[in-house]
Amino acid sequence: MAQSQARMVGPEHIQAYWLMLNTKVDADIPNSGRNMDKPGCVAVSFMIGTDGVPQNITVRKVVPQSDLDAVAKSVVTNLRYGPSLKNSTHEPVNTYYIVPFNLPADAAQKQAIIDACKLPNFDQA
Repeated sequence: MAQSQARMVGPEHIQAYWLMLNTKVDADIPNSGRNMDKPGCVAVSFMIGTDGVPQNITVRKVVPQSDLDAVAKSVVTNLRYGPSLKNSTHEPVNTYYIVPFNLPADAAQKQAIIDACKLPNFDQA
């Protein structure tokens, strides 16, 4: 199935199709870069293929602008998924993952940062 035909599923609904198998993920982190110590997030879109491996990985939003995009992309590259019971056909889906960085302890501030990275058009269930 081509990516353009795959269902668009937001992160809040992905468990209906695919379950993340990772308990931890390695990331490639550079020694230095722009705004890497600031609170922020990176939204990365991708398609979970029939084998549960992310494909067509694309950094879509970086808030605030920083050099953390490569770090977020490396995180998503290392994610692995297994099909949910409902997804016995291993249907590929397009989704995205928000990688948070340096989030504050305050729940409201944390949520405001995550909300800034949400992507439109991924609200189908």
